[in-house]
Amino acid sequence: MAGRRSPMDPPGPDAAVYVISVAAELTGLHPQTLRTYERMGLITPGRTGGGGRRYSARDIDLLREISELTSSGIGIEGVRRILELENRVAALAARNEELLAELDATREALRQAVAGRPTPGPRVPVVRPPDRPGSIVVWRRSR
Repeated sequence: MAGRRSPMDPPGPDAAVYVISVAAELTGLHPQTLRTYERMGLITPGRTGGGGRRYSARDIDLLREISELTSSGIGIEGVRRILELENRVAALAARNEELLAELDATREALRQAVAGRPTPGPRVPVVRPPDRPGSIVVWRRSR
């Protein structure tokens, strides 16, 4: 079955599976440093029912990135800003992909509409005016 995981499959990148001592060893950081980064809001590990921290592979990658940035001389506020900007770039890239998919679907629908009409006809593409995002204008040719 698609989508079902076997117990033998490795955990996904967001599965919080590493205890703080393992995360510290994997990143080369002291456990207290991990706690400090959490207090500063740079990282948010998962929690067990008893309150113990659990880090995911994605958290480990983020901790390594923070470590590289701080060891290159960037202060914590600089690191915070870099991480915010990276997150913003990722969000914008994802939105761009959504818009490109929407544009491709619109173009394909337009191609099908143009190919399926029996006579040169009254409709032309739907256009979104750049000065009014979110509004749609449908232009029709007069006969």
